[in-house]
Amino acid sequence: MIYELYRVKKKTYDVTIFQTPEFRQAKGYKKVYRIEVEGNTHDECLENVFRQFNIVDCMPIDYEGRFMCTGDIVFIDEGRLGQSYYKLVPGGWMKINRIHIR
Repeated sequence: MIYELYRVKKKTYDVTIFQTPEFRQAKGYKKVYRIEVEGNTHDECLENVFRQFNIVDCMPIDYEGRFMCTGDIVFIDEGRLGQSYYKLVPGGWMKINRIHIR
């Protein structure tokens, strides 16, 4: 039998990270960083973002935020396909409606 391997092309997601000035604050989210991340699904994209922004050697040089932690919000923009917001909670990522940036 001949098996053919199909390579699934990964999508590139436009990701924006929002954080509060200090850990555990509920208000005052500000845009901290914007980056393009590859992944097949939103879950894979969120894993890649979490991994990249929690390891010092993987962080971009121009990143000025803190490590990703509970309460941080990631915005995934897919253009015409829609927009999604995810908040990091103790059990993982939770999809939320939107945030108010002040």
